Amino acid sequence: MLLLGLMVTLAAVIAYSSYIIMQIKGLRQLQSDLADRNRKDSLQLLRVQNDLNSLALAMRDMLDTTGPYPLTAWSAQFQRIRSDLDDAVRRESQMAPVQRPAEQSEYLRSSLAQFWDATDRIFLLAKEGKQEQARSEIRVSLQSRQTALTTTVARLLVQNNEYEEVVAQRTAEIYDRVQKQVYFFLAGTLTAILLTSLYIIRVNRRLFARLAALSAQRSDLAQKLIATQESTLRYISRELHDEFGQVLTAVGSMLGRAEKHTAENSPLRTELREVREIAQNTLDSVRSLSQALHPVMLDEAGLESTLDWYLPTVEKQTSVAISYEKTGTVFAIDGSAAIHVYRIVQEALNNVTRHSGARQAWVRMRFQPGALELEVEDHGTGFSLPNARPGIGLVAMRERAELLGGNLEILPAAGGGTLVRLRVPREATDSNA
Repeated sequence: MLLLGLMVTLAAVIAYSSYIIMQIKGLRQLQSDLADRNRKDSLQLLRVQNDLNSLALAMRDMLDTTGPYPLTAWSAQFQRIRSDLDDAVRRESQMAPVQRPAEQSEYLRSSLAQFWDATDRIFLLAKEGKQEQARSEIRVSLQSRQTALTTTVARLLVQNNEYEEVVAQRTAEIYDRVQKQVYFFLAGTLTAILLTSLYIIRVNRRLFARLAALSAQRSDLAQKLIATQESTLRYISRELHDEFGQVLTAVGSMLGRAEKHTAENSPLRTELREVREIAQNTLDSVRSLSQALHPVMLDEAGLESTLDWYLPTVEKQTSVAISYEKTGTVFAIDGSAAIHVYRIVQEALNNVTRHSGARQAWVRMRFQPGALELEVEDHGTGFSLPNARPGIGLVAMRERAELLGGNLEILPAAGGGTLVRLRVPREATDSNA
């Protein structure tokens, strides 16, 4: 669904972008073909109109009989205006708007040609000395043709102004249409974003709900597994201590009595003594194993006394020097909390002796007002955290910390090696917890 929403959004963006590009292209073409061309054409028409006004002024002066100059004196001025006017008309025909009928441009050129024909006849009459006849032609023919040309040019200018208004209106329509499309696109995009966000929120809620349920199930399962493990270890420990211990004690006693009833120099007496020593060593091993599986001291004396006994035992068994430090006001830690903390310390020290290669470790227990903080530090090889795969021991340590409502951190030690830090709220250390 998210992929489909993304594809629809991208398609909408591409379609709208293509639409905007086409509208901008059409607008640019409209401005280039109509507005710019129409403006340049109007400039040439104003140039034509200015030349026609100059001709009108010249003809007014030619009709003034009080002037000292003959009509032929204006020939050069007319020739100059004619050159400029022909150039202006030629340029105007090239820039004429596409909407203008071809007949209008042709009418302007033919009217201008007739005007110059009439002008040539007038100057010819003036050269022949027929001044009055030439002036009469100016009044009757030339001025009317100039007026007609001026009217035609004025009409073309009006049409150009109308074309500019049409272009402005069409441009405004394009802008309005694009603006509306922008609003529609923004509304659609925001709607798509809103729907996608709502869908993501809904999916995330379902996902987090499933994760929470799985986490709760995992925690329940871990708690039951750990409880089952502790119950099994406690049962095996008691069986070893009680059943096998009593059996081995009885065997030792029976061997001792048999040894007393045997002659002093008898070889059987020596064999009985050896068997009794083997039974005693086995009894000691069974008791040690029983304590290792589940120290009875945890149930009887609590965590603090158990660690006082356990750490020296580890030193003797592993030859790892352990520095033990306790700070703060001591409070009782027993029940399930004592079992979990003890197992975390046990697993941390097992990692020190088996994997770190260190010959010294530090165990610190800090009794703080609101929590118990426990640290196990070594300066061995440490963990390669980016590539390390957590073993079952580390997983069990974290599970026990979560069951206590605490926090377990495995950090690089300051001097190299590993620092395991456990922080447990004080209320979790209550015997009823």
